[in-house]
Amino acid sequence: MKIGIEVNGVLRDTIGKFKTTYEKFLIDNNLENSESETPFEYKINEPIDTLDLINHFSFQSKEEFFSFLYEEFPMEIFGHSPSTELSSFNDLNDLYINLRDKVEFIIISDEMSKSKPATLFFLSKFGCLIEKIFFYNEVTKNKLLDELDLIVTSNPDIIINYKDKVVKYDTTYNDKLSSEVSITKLKELEPIIAEKL
Repeated sequence: MKIGIEVNGVLRDTIGKFKTTYEKFLIDNNLENSESETPFEYKINEPIDTLDLINHFSFQSKEEFFSFLYEEFPMEIFGHSPSTELSSFNDLNDLYINLRDKVEFIIISDEMSKSKPATLFFLSKFGCLIEKIFFYNEVTKNKLLDELDLIVTSNPDIIINYKDKVVKYDTTYNDKLSSEVSITKLKELEPIIAEKL
C-alpha cells in the first residue's frame, strides 16, 4: 500500500506562518514607512477560508506576491513554520515505525523554486524519518496522486478530485467539504490505515 502524506496543512502550518511573516514584514514595516504620500495598504482579509492566499492578503501585484513567497521569505515561511500539532512528527514517525513493513509512505508537497530546499529543512528540523519525498507541480501532480492508494491531505482541490482515496485533514479552509474519512489529528490515522490493510 502506498500512502502520500501532504506537508502543507497536514504537517506544516504554512498559512499561519505566512500570516505572521506578512504582518511582520509588510503590515508593521509599512506602518513604520508610511510617511510617503499614499502608501499601499497591506491588509489581511479574514477568515482565511481558501488556499488562494492572494484573495486574503493584499499585494500590489501577483509578481510581488510570488516574490514575497518564493524569493524574499521562502525559508522564513516554509522552513521555519511550526508543525500543525505539537506532536505531528512524533505521531508521523510512530506511524512509520509501526507500519513500514506493510506500507510505503511518501511525503508529498506542492512546492516550487526556493520553497523546495526550505521544505527539506523543515522536514529535517522536525526529524522526519520517511525516506521518500516527492515535490509535485501541475504537470506531475495527477501521475503521482493516481499511483497512491491513500492521500492524507487538507488541500480542497485534491479532496474534491480524489475523494475515493482521500483522508481529509480538517482545517478552516476545507471545513465545508465532505469526505468519507476525515481526521483532526495525525494520531487518528493509524487505525484508518490498519482497516484498509
